[in-house]
Order: sequence, then structure tokens, then C-alpha cells
Amino acid sequence: MKARRSPAVRAVIMMLTTSIIILVIALISINSGKMNLTPIEVWQVFIGQGTDQQNMIVYEFRLPRIVLAVIVGIGMGVSGCVMQTLLRNDMASPGTLGINSGTGLFVLIFVVIFSVQGVSSAIVLPLLAFVGGMTAAILIFVLAYRRGKDISPTSLILTGVALASGYSAFTIMLTLKLDHTQMDFMVRWFAGELWGDDWRYLRVLVPWTLILCLYVFYKSRVLNALKLGDSLGKGLGVAVKPEFIGLAVAAVALSSASVSLGGNFFFVGLIAPHISRRLVGHNHKFLVPTSCLTGAMIVLLADTISRTISFGVSIPTGILITILSTPYFLYLLSKAN
Repeated sequence: MKARRSPAVRAVIMMLTTSIIILVIALISINSGKMNLTPIEVWQVFIGQGTDQQNMIVYEFRLPRIVLAVIVGIGMGVSGCVMQTLLRNDMASPGTLGINSGTGLFVLIFVVIFSVQGVSSAIVLPLLAFVGGMTAAILIFVLAYRRGKDISPTSLILTGVALASGYSAFTIMLTLKLDHTQMDFMVRWFAGELWGDDWRYLRVLVPWTLILCLYVFYKSRVLNALKLGDSLGKGLGVAVKPEFIGLAVAAVALSSASVSLGGNFFFVGLIAPHISRRLVGHNHKFLVPTSCLTGAMIVLLADTISRTISFGVSIPTGILITILSTPYFLYLLSKAN
């Protein structure tokens, strides 16, 4: 009989395959658009022999958008992976917990008070989005907490839904104060438009995301222990509460930063970890990096499709992700029942 590959070998193969797919999609994306460039022209740009127009298309428009799509996908994939592990619930994600509503409200507050343009927004907006996400997360846990009882994931999700309704009411009130430009930005944000495709924003987002992802990967062993439950985690020598808080803050920070400069992509945080788990299993040493790659692949693929295929109307990347992912989400719900 043919020997089966070890889980580690299989995981490495899957990660390499996903990386190659991302590279192929990126090459297609950088060569496609309203003004097509041939692979030879793109290569000439990279070796410094491109024209001014070609340099502008690649370096000022397409490459920043590709990097943003990849970074947003990485942040959302890891965030969803951590939340599903901490809550031991496959339906957990920044979106289903209602954290997206808190983030969206604080992004809206920023738009009402400040201008979205300028370098300051690249720093202030992610921080304010993080505050909104953390506020929502803290309220959810406080309201779902019952003395002497473990927090039920179902209670957390229901509490998140209830709080999301309240956040939505405040959001509607604030939208009445928006002018045409502000309203246009918020509509694109809620629809999942990759708006922060500018190197000024990426210089802030990329280090933030990569540092937090490295922290989560460093805690892979802790995540494996927490997945088994609090009692077993303590038995394995894990300081459950401090580790839980640290990883939860990292998850909220990743999702908040990603969507603040990318748009509403919370659905990626739900499906990317599921796909990754089917590819490499439950060991977070492989699950975390695979969730990074899967999230990046989903966002980059959806953005490439939305830019290169004419649907008769401009469809935001987030909307396309939702349309393509809804069947899989319904499948997950049917398996959960």
C-alpha cells in the first residue's frame, strides 16, 4: 500500500500550493484592468525600464491594491481562526459576534468628525476602529457573563446580535449628518470596497498586521491547548485567562485594522479558517499560517474578479465575497444543526 503523508508534510504542501495560487492571482491582477499590460511590460516596469504611464499603473494603482487585498485577507483569516478557537465555536467570527457593528460605528464617527484623507487617517482610523471593536467585544462578554458559569458561545452570539441592533440604530442616526462625499465613502466601506490602496496607509497597516500575526503564530501551542477546554488547558500549564485576553485583543486588533483601511470584510473571518481546517487539520502551528494564506487568496481573488470581469455594474469586493461564500455558509449552518 502507498504510504500516507504525515500531517506536517501535507500541511506544508497545502501552504505552498496556496502561496502559488496567490502568486498566480497577483500576476493576473497586475496585468489586468481597464488598461491592460502584457507580462513583458510588467517585467520591464520591475526592472526599471517601463514608461512613466506603465510605472504609474503598476506602482500607484495595482500593486498597492494587491498588497492591501492580501493584508486584509491575512488579518481577517487569522482573526477568525483565533475567535473560533477561543470560543470553541465554528460559527464565531468578528461578524457573527457583532464586533463589526462596533467597528463600523466608530469608523462612521471618524468620518463625521475628521477627514478621511491624509496620513493622519492611516494612524487614527485603525486605532479608532480598534477602540470600537474592543468596546463591542467587552460589552458582549460582560453582558453574556454569568457568575459561576462558563460563557456559552450561543449566548455570546445572541448578545452580539442584540448589541449590533443598537449599534445599527446609532449608525443610522449619524448617517443623517453625512454630506454626499462622506455618505459615498461609508456606503463603499460597508459594501466592502478596498479603499485604502495607498502606500501611506499600507506603511501603517502592514507592520501592524504582520506583528500581530507573528504573535498569534507564536501562541500556536497555547491555542492548541485552549481548543481542548479551560480545564485541560490549565492541566497543560496554560494561564488560561491572561492568554485568552491577549489572544482576544490580538484578534479584535487584526480585524479592526484590516477593515478600517480595507472595508467590511468580516465574512472572510468566518470562512477562511474553515477552509484551512479542512486543508491542514486543527494544529494551529499549520492552521494559523494557512488561515493567513486562505484569507489572502479569497480577498485577492474576489478583488481581481470584480476588477477584470464586467457585470454591467461595479460590484465591491466584499459583496462579491459574500455572494460566492453564501452557499458555503449555508452548508456550515446545515452541518451545525
